[in-house]
Amino acid sequence: MQLVHVKAADSHFGCLLCGKSNPMSMHLDFYADLTGTVYAEFITNPYLQGYKGILHGGVTCALLDSAMTHCLFNLQIEGVTGEMNIKQSPTARITQRTEQFRRITHLLLNSAGIPLYYLPRYFC
Repeated sequence: MQLVHVKAADSHFGCLLCGKSNPMSMHLDFYADLTGTVYAEFITNPYLQGYKGILHGGVTCALLDSAMTHCLFNLQIEGVTGEMNIKQSPTARITQRTEQFRRITHLLLNSAGIPLYYLPRYFC
């Protein structure tokens, strides 16, 4: 599988997850394949747990939000999350390496003609 680095928008330099200018950032790098699916590797650690041994749900949400944003960046689109619904699973253990990925599956227009993108969640 051939992957291409996804460049974040210039306005995104201070991001908590991928910001290159943010010293507190996780400095994630995102890559896309030919289908538009976006990938990033994330190595968990004990400082990010909620319940013992399980990745904090807020961290999971932040990772998915960042993946969604980079899916849009891959299409040269800047956007923000309008709604996020997560069904948390206790499978994200703090001792595992994880990959996250998203792909746009629907493009909708709201009543004002503003594009809305639907991205189902995948995290493994």
